[in-house]
Amino acid sequence: MRHFLDLATPGKAALRTILDEAHRRKAARAGLPKGALDSDAPLTGHSLAMIFEKPSTRTRFSFDIGMRQLGGSAIVSSAGDMQLGRGESIADTARVLSRFVDAIMLRADLHATVEALAESASVPVINGLTDLGHPCQAMADLMTVEERLGQPVEGTCWAWLGDGNNMAHSLIEAASVMDFDLKLGVPHGYDPDQAVMATACARGGSLDVVRSAKAAVEGAIVVVTDTWVSMGQAETKDKVGAMTPFRVTPDVMAAALPDAVFLHCLPAHRGEEVTDAVIDGAQSAVWDEAENRLHVQKAILLWCLGKIG
Repeated sequence: MRHFLDLATPGKAALRTILDEAHRRKAARAGLPKGALDSDAPLTGHSLAMIFEKPSTRTRFSFDIGMRQLGGSAIVSSAGDMQLGRGESIADTARVLSRFVDAIMLRADLHATVEALAESASVPVINGLTDLGHPCQAMADLMTVEERLGQPVEGTCWAWLGDGNNMAHSLIEAASVMDFDLKLGVPHGYDPDQAVMATACARGGSLDVVRSAKAAVEGAIVVVTDTWVSMGQAETKDKVGAMTPFRVTPDVMAAALPDAVFLHCLPAHRGEEVTDAVIDGAQSAVWDEAENRLHVQKAILLWCLGKIG
C-alpha cells in the first residue's frame, strides 16, 4: 500500500517520480481553464475522502480541484462531524472509508492519528498536515525551487528561519532524502524534534542548527520561514521575542546568495516572520509555491494509486 505520510518512507526515487510528474502536468495545463480535465483524466471514477481536524485553505482547495482535474471527485468532512477517534475508533473509521473511497487525505492534530488511520486502511492515506510534518507542502517547496532555479534541488543550499516546527521537520526529511544542505536558524528552546534530526542525520543529511539568521542564510539559494505560532498554539510574548531576530527582512535576504528564492507556506503574518518588502519582492516565490500545492498533490495522488512510478 502506497501511503504518503512523510518524505522518508517513499524514498528518493518515488519523490523524483512525483516531482517530474508534477512539472509535466503543470506544463501540460498551460492555457486551460482551471476547471478543465487533464487530457488523460487518469482518475476518472476515483474518489478521495478529505478529513480536517484543523481549518485549511490551500490543502482543501488544491486537493479538491486536483481530483476534479484528474477526472475524480472529493468528499470533505470535518473530524468533529465524523466523531473521529471518539464515537468511532480510528481503525473502524479507516475500515469503513476504505469501502467507500479510493484514497483518504487527513489533516490531523497528532501524527499518531494519521499513522493509526493508515495502519487499518486498505486504501492509500495521505498526510495533509500533522504536528510532526507537512510533507505535501514540502513537495510543493521542492517543485517551486526547481522551477525558479531551472535545475534539480540536489546539491543546493537552503536556510530555514524561525520555529523548529512541523514544516521544518518535513524540510529536514526532504534535505536528507533529496541530498541538499539545510541550515536551520532557530532560537534556543525552539529546536526541531531531536528524533527527526537524528534520523535524518543517520540517513546522511547535511543539517546544521545555528543561532543567527545571517549565519543560517550565508551561502543559501533558498530562504524559508513559517508563522511563529502554529494553529492551535497560544501566542506568547516570550516566543515572539525569541523569534524576532529571525524575521526575514531585505537585510537578511541580502546576506543569502544574490538570486536566493524566498518561500513561505502561508498564511503569513506580515511584519512578524517576514516583511512586506520580502514577501512582495522579486525574490519571493510564495504565490507559485501556493499554486504548486495543486500540481504536486495531483502527482502524489497518482503515485499513491499506482498510476505512476
